[in-house]
Amino acid sequence: MPSEPLSQKEIEDRLRELPGWAVEDDRIVRTYRLGTHVAAAAFVAHIAAVQDESNHHSDLTLGYDTVRLSVNSHDAGDVVTDADFALAERVEALAPAHGAR
Repeated sequence: MPSEPLSQKEIEDRLRELPGWAVEDDRIVRTYRLGTHVAAAAFVAHIAAVQDESNHHSDLTLGYDTVRLSVNSHDAGDVVTDADFALAERVEALAPAHGAR
C-alpha cells in the first residue's frame, strides 16, 4: 500500500524536529561531515543496512568526508511521506556513533 503524502505544513513541522535536514525538490535532504573518508564510507554502509532492513532507500552520496542523503517515497509519487521521516530519524540515531555532524 502506498504511503500518503505529507502536506507542506506537516513537512515543515517535522523538519523542526530534525536539525540539519531541509526540503529540496519534494525530497528531504541532509549532508553529514565526518572525520575521514573511511568513517564516511562506514556510515554509508550502516545507512545502507538500515535502508535494506526497512525496505526504504534514499539516494546516498559519498564524498571524501561527507555523506549526503536525499529521500522521498517513490510509491507515493516521489513526494515526502512518514516513511521518509522514519528513515531520517533512524539515520540521525546512527550519526553520533560514526562521529557524523
